[in-house]
Amino acid sequence: MVTDHVEWIRREGRIVIVGASLAGLRAAETLRAEGFTGELTLIGDEPYEPYDRPPLSKAVLLGMASPRHTELPHRREIDAKWRLGVPASGLDLSAKRVRLADGDEVEYDRLLIATGVRARPWPKEAEARLDGVFLLRTRDDAAGLLRKLKAGPRRVFIIGAGFAGCEVASACREMGLQVTMAERAGAPLVGALGGVIGAVAADLQTENGVDLRTRVTVTALEGDTSGRVRAVHLSDESVVEADVVVVSLGSLRNTEWLAGSGLGAGPRGIACDAGCRAFDFRGIVTDDVFVAGDVARSPHALFGYQFLSLEHWGNAVAQAETAAHNMICRGADRRPHLWTPAFWSSQFRVNIKSVGVPPMGDQIMITQGSLAERRFVGVYGHQGRMIAAVSFDNNRWLEFYRRQIERGAPFPVEFPTMDRRPEGRQPVPADFPDPSLPTHGPTVTLSGYSPADQQLVFTPARH
Repeated sequence: MVTDHVEWIRREGRIVIVGASLAGLRAAETLRAEGFTGELTLIGDEPYEPYDRPPLSKAVLLGMASPRHTELPHRREIDAKWRLGVPASGLDLSAKRVRLADGDEVEYDRLLIATGVRARPWPKEAEARLDGVFLLRTRDDAAGLLRKLKAGPRRVFIIGAGFAGCEVASACREMGLQVTMAERAGAPLVGALGGVIGAVAADLQTENGVDLRTRVTVTALEGDTSGRVRAVHLSDESVVEADVVVVSLGSLRNTEWLAGSGLGAGPRGIACDAGCRAFDFRGIVTDDVFVAGDVARSPHALFGYQFLSLEHWGNAVAQAETAAHNMICRGADRRPHLWTPAFWSSQFRVNIKSVGVPPMGDQIMITQGSLAERRFVGVYGHQGRMIAAVSFDNNRWLEFYRRQIERGAPFPVEFPTMDRRPEGRQPVPADFPDPSLPTHGPTVTLSGYSPADQQLVFTPARH
């Protein structure tokens, strides 16, 4: 009977994908490539078909690409119904219906949730509405910010020195604009890469003319009489005049629409098993609801089966392909999602890449190059094993270290290929901030071992 049901799903079932995103598109393509011939619907809150987000803080701001021309290429025809510009507003698990904000409902036999994340807004609404205050997550965000930057503002103020904030600072300096960047931690990128690497990132910013303010928070954004932002007030009582402010305070996972659905969804994402099947709020796996991309939190065998939430381009693709495969095959043919986290950034012509989960590391060891030359590889260790690696302009080593991480290689590192210069070849504390304190840039979030994590907010299904 199960076999017949799976075959029926493949031939004539209704699959709905909520999230017209990178993950949503790649899942749709995989479904068609693997023989799904039923009805396929993609729902998206923006009026655009899926587009690529990484260029928005890099090539688009530098004028090397238009925000209107960042659409993701279709690798194959997906023959789908597109419901764009209308967000999902609710989910009825028992009736298998997705509710839309316009009052419509879409029925499904299998559902994939790929709603991703959104930029964390400035918390004071009146200040957030000032002309010149921007977030940077969507195509429209990038287009609006680019127009303002081209107009030649006197100073750009960036709140938050995570990856996105640092990339915006780099683009602004390349445009010849004056930039101030504020970060509550001691250096840029500390939430993602720790204090040792953060110190290198700080030097990179200041040497390229960024006015970097660390260990401070922004207390207020001040507007003029016409509603334009004019100054930023800091916790050290300093005031910086600026006519463009970019709020780069990290992201929020798009799970609010699932309140009352009964799914295990909360601020850290939607819990799912290694096969991308969603858990309900009791920790019981569902049969017909799958999750992929930035909004998912799933256990990973390489990292002690902790639940990971990953904001990575490559993870979104790999998890979407796994989820799509598992949606239309029998249990014995399903496969786990075991992609090793990887991330890259480009700032001031320096290429930064990482593999593994740096925030899990309690020590770091520089194994190639040197921090002073800003061309190096750093390897992170945790409980005697290699857990992650980061490179600055030294990418050729990353694939080697990825394989070492995947096989659980020991830490400290002792390889015959390692540079033999004695200085700096000993492990030192990686210097990550207290995980209970907010930082502006981790791209990997460790979120415990349980799908019913008590730190999450779950709302039981309505009856």
